[in-house]
Amino acid sequence: MTRQSIPLTKAFKDFLANEQAGSVVLITCTVLSLIIANTAAGESYVHFWHSYLGPLTIEYWVNDLLMAVFFLLIGLELKRELYVGELSSLKRALLPIFAALGGIIVPASIHVALNSGTPTQPGVGIPMATDIAFALGVLSLLGNRVPASLKVFLVALAVMDDLGAIIVIAVFYTADLSVAYLLAALGTIAVLGVLNRLKVMSLIPYIILGGVAWYLMFKSGVHATIAGVLIAFTIPFTSKADDEESPSHFLEHVLHKPVAFLILPIFALANTGIIIESGWADDLLAANSLGIMLGLVVGKPIGITIASLLAVTAGICRLPLDLSWRHIFGAGMLGGIGFTMSIFITNLAFAGDTHLITESKMAILLASTVAALGGLLYLRIFGAPNPDDVDMDTMDLEEDDPETAPATT
Repeated sequence: MTRQSIPLTKAFKDFLANEQAGSVVLITCTVLSLIIANTAAGESYVHFWHSYLGPLTIEYWVNDLLMAVFFLLIGLELKRELYVGELSSLKRALLPIFAALGGIIVPASIHVALNSGTPTQPGVGIPMATDIAFALGVLSLLGNRVPASLKVFLVALAVMDDLGAIIVIAVFYTADLSVAYLLAALGTIAVLGVLNRLKVMSLIPYIILGGVAWYLMFKSGVHATIAGVLIAFTIPFTSKADDEESPSHFLEHVLHKPVAFLILPIFALANTGIIIESGWADDLLAANSLGIMLGLVVGKPIGITIASLLAVTAGICRLPLDLSWRHIFGAGMLGGIGFTMSIFITNLAFAGDTHLITESKMAILLASTVAALGGLLYLRIFGAPNPDDVDMDTMDLEEDDPETAPATT
């Protein structure tokens, strides 16, 4: 049987190109930030991000306002995947969903096993996340040495992984809750949902009311970035994958470059200015650091592979025709690149504890580097497409049912 190729839409190709290029900028900013922080200008550099701009520090504005735009983009990407992407039919969606669950549960379990009942237990969410930009950036270095299906699988896995991280943030990292503000925020988002149902296609009301919803969510105590994801699902989306008239598609296209080349680099500059002090290596042996590193480097590939294997063996879903289990394990290794989301959760988990935040960030940077280099080397050796690897026992040869997406949603 010949290997079937996976058709990639224009939107998906644009998404890949932006993520790949953005990962280079992100790495550059991270290295630059670390270097500056450990020069004579280090204290001034760190102080700059902690200085106040109005009622909040610059770092706070970056992490709460700019990152809300990042989460809006994540929500738009998730919506696209649900309607015209890898998650658009249950048959295709189940594999990355189960993989993401495994990639969340196993790393979290490793961290809990090492930190349960200690002050570092809130760090359980740190090794759950996958950085889409870095993971795809590494995968892009392999070019056509890996199947196209692997890129699609990794994107779907990372998006579902981020959704899991978003749920964890909303549920477990909420400050003092103001029910009144929360209800007002949800009410504003509900109004946006009504505008969607009325087929209001102009983005202006969504942007204005979205800003109001962000402020109300910020005041509620629930992390304001959650508003970005919820707002994304109220913006109208048409059924065609590359429909330029779709407000959701248009906004996703507009946001890709600013997020990849401005917002995430600024986030990296603001959050990786780590002054490395003597004894930093000893902190890597602390339970929290070990939980983060083992969770990302070991827990991710094991969790993703085992969960996928169980789902396929049980007949719940199947592997794409041009993928084998070695590809899934390689994707799991790249899933251990936590970075952006892991650092974001670190700031929430250990707010106010500078030492724990620094310790966690060092563990994230080291683990993400190991996962990136390990995944790249592994897939370079074992990731070549090979149609002979198709498992005829687990393969479902039936075509997916024709999909009927609504005109707008």
